[in-house]
Parts: sequence; C-alpha cells; structure tokens
Amino acid sequence: MGSRTGLVKYIKLWFMMTGMVSQNAFVSRFGAALFVLGKLIRFTFFLFFLLVITSRTQTIQGYTLWQVVLFYITFNLIDSVAQFFLREVYRFRNYVVSGNFDYFLTKPVPVLLRLLFGGSDVLDVPIIALSVGFIFVALSNIGSITTPDILVYFLLLINGFVIAMSFHILVLAIGILTTEVDNTLWLFRDLTQMGRFPIDIYKNPLRQIITFIIPVGVMVTFPAKAAMGLLSFNAFLISFLVGGMFLYFSMRFWKFSLKRYTSASS
Repeated sequence: MGSRTGLVKYIKLWFMMTGMVSQNAFVSRFGAALFVLGKLIRFTFFLFFLLVITSRTQTIQGYTLWQVVLFYITFNLIDSVAQFFLREVYRFRNYVVSGNFDYFLTKPVPVLLRLLFGGSDVLDVPIIALSVGFIFVALSNIGSITTPDILVYFLLLINGFVIAMSFHILVLAIGILTTEVDNTLWLFRDLTQMGRFPIDIYKNPLRQIITFIIPVGVMVTFPAKAAMGLLSFNAFLISFLVGGMFLYFSMRFWKFSLKRYTSASS
C-alpha cells in the first residue's frame, strides 16, 4: 500500500513539473510551432529519402519499403519518447554549475528520479502520435503479422526505452564528474542515429559493437525484427539480458559518480 501511495505521489509530482515546463515551452507560441513544424518536416523528409532509395534498389539488405519504414519509425518512437520523458537531463549541466543540484540532493524526492523525469517536453507529443500511427500503417502493409509478434514488439519497445534511459543515466554520471553534458548527449544522439536503418547493413565488427557494446541494435532493430517474425527466441532473451546489464552498469556508474560529487560551493 505504501509503495502504491509513493508511486501516485511521484506521478502527481511529474504532472506538476511537466505543467511548469510546458508553460515555459509555450511562452513563445510561434517558437513552439516552429519547433514542432521542424520535427515534422525532418520526419517527412527522411521518409521521402527512404522511398527514393527503395524505389531505386527495391530492397535494402533484403528488406522491403514498409519493413525499412518500420525500422525507422521504431527508432523515431523510442527516440521521441525518450526525449519526452527525459528532457530534464538536457538541463543538468546548468543545475550543477548554478548549484541547484545541491538543492535537489536535500529534497526527499530521489535525485535520480528528479533529474530523469523532472518535466516532460509536450512539444514531442505530436511526433510521438505520428510515429504510433505510422507503426500501425507499416505493420498493416507488411502483412503476416501475428498477435504474439505484436506483443513481443511492444515488450522490446519497453526494453528499448530502458536502454535509452540507461544512456541518459550515464550522461548524468559523466556530467557529475566533468560538468560536461551537452557534448555527451549529442554523441549519444549521433550513435542512436545509426539505428534508423536495420543494423544488418553494417559489417562486423561495427555491427557487433552497436548491437552489444553500444546496444543501439537491441534498442531499435530487435523490436522491428520481432514484429516481422525475424527475431529468434535466443535473441529475444539476449535483448532483455543486454538491457538489464546496461541499466545495472549505468546505475553503478551513477552511484560511483555521486560519491565523488563536490558541492558547487566547495
């Protein structure tokens, strides 16, 4: 009962902080509209790019147009959901430099929870909704998709978000040690961009690296393959093993960094 009450409290806190962040986002409605429009244009142009490629080659590494679209939309959904929920990480450097991080440490809310989910970006909602819609369109055009395939797909989407969250925890940990956040975040974003295409297009050892060491493949490609019935049961189990190990490692590194944090005033 106590844990349930605590969960409700944290959800209410998340809604409150998201409301505050949203007010800031809509201070300039024109700027907010341009931001959303820019994301939609980028989304559309890359879909057009995929259409042009597949119209010339018919397939990419044996995948049809709608299968390639599913890979891209899966990447886009995980990336957008991570940005929506974990936007507070992008503000972390300012918290460390200004000393606000010291203030967070004195509060009863778990500091990692505060830094990860301290206010979502509602401007990501349109692109998330569009991604979900395109996933259903892609699945319906691929055909031969079974209910178990869809269930496994959504389970692996959750695992993909856990991996994305683990990346952000690593960014926070590095930020504590170096106060460097922005460049690390953009490095993470650049690495995940490799998941817009199926990792089959990359040759070893790069394919192995982005599958198991930097698990972009597990985060993005494996869910899409599962939806198409192309993922083995062993790969399904390995996905959760990699996700669990990556989360464990990131949490250990976070605790290591937190113990070595020195106050901004020191």
